[in-house]
Amino acid sequence: MNRFLTRGRIVWLIILAVLVIDQIIKIWVKTHMYWHESIRVTDWCYIFFTENVGMAFGMEIFGKLFLTLFRLVAVTFIGWFLYKCVRLKSLKMGFIVCVALILTGALGNIVDSVFYGVLFSQSTPVQLATFLPEGGGYAPLFYGKVVDMFYFPIIDTYWPQWMPFVGGEHFIFFSPIFNFADAAISCGVIALFLFYGKSFNDAFHQVLKKK
Repeated sequence: MNRFLTRGRIVWLIILAVLVIDQIIKIWVKTHMYWHESIRVTDWCYIFFTENVGMAFGMEIFGKLFLTLFRLVAVTFIGWFLYKCVRLKSLKMGFIVCVALILTGALGNIVDSVFYGVLFSQSTPVQLATFLPEGGGYAPLFYGKVVDMFYFPIIDTYWPQWMPFVGGEHFIFFSPIFNFADAAISCGVIALFLFYGKSFNDAFHQVLKKK
């Protein structure tokens, strides 16, 4: 079993599993839910279908094409870095798993950005999206929107009236809406900072020095 589950194969299994799960969820939501439709799971957990043209958790900072091209460049670099890390026997497997999660999460959102505009019709509050519509997709290649659906308003309340500036205003703790790919990126980054800060520095220097 250990001979079969080499470091490289474990990385490929992680990439395949995260990509498949991410795309299954997104395609189901895209083709079975109306835009901004919400399914209540609990008071603090909802499936809320939305789409964004920006970065993780719905942030929109730069133009769509720039962000898509930036993702492609970033994924290329992370993929190269991961390949080099797998070959460095001195690195812990946990570190490599974190980098694989970050890479795969980025890949999952790239699929949406590059292909979804061509593959699906527009989602609206009154019309479900269809796969490979006769009239073509809702956007050209590279201009697709990223599908988000996980919404966890853990605290949904109002600020006390006596608080300056924000008194009486609506407050939601953890309002971002995200997807499985975003979660993979976040878990990988957080674990790297918490457990593998030194390993990251060592890996970066070793990769740059290794011919």
